[in-house]
Amino acid sequence: MARAYIPVAVDRAVRERARGLCEYCRSPEDFNTDPFSIEHIYPLARGGSNDESNLALSCLGCNLAKGVRIDALDPVSGQRLPLFHPRRDQWREHFQWSENFQEVEARTMVGRVTTLALDLNRRKLQNLRRALVSIEEHPPPED
Repeated sequence: MARAYIPVAVDRAVRERARGLCEYCRSPEDFNTDPFSIEHIYPLARGGSNDESNLALSCLGCNLAKGVRIDALDPVSGQRLPLFHPRRDQWREHFQWSENFQEVEARTMVGRVTTLALDLNRRKLQNLRRALVSIEEHPPPED
C-alpha cells in the first residue's frame, strides 16, 4: 500500500505537539542520527487515517519496531494488550525513568508490552540517554 500524503501543515503540527521527541521512547530528534517521521498510530494498512489524531512523531527505531502492530502479547499475563497510544494515553502513567535515567521502566501492563515490543531500552538508546544525562539534556521535561 502506498503511503498517503500528509500535508505540510499537519506534519508541522504533529512535530510541534511532540516537542521534538519520539512519542514512544522520548528520544530527542535534535540529538538523534536516525531520521524521525510521522507515523500512523493505527496503521493505514489496518484502516487508519491521516487524521492528526492518528499521527505521532516517531524515531526510526520505534517506527520500525512498531510496524503495523497495535497490540502485543504480554509475556507475564499471556494477554494480548494494546500498545501505548500517544493520543489517548499519558506517557508518565505507563512509563517512568530508571534511577539513572538510562532505561524506560513500565508502570502498567500496556507499558510493559510497549517497552518490549518497541524495544524502548535498546542499546543505542541507552547510550544516547547516558550521553544526554551527562550534558543535562535528559530526561526530557514532563508533559
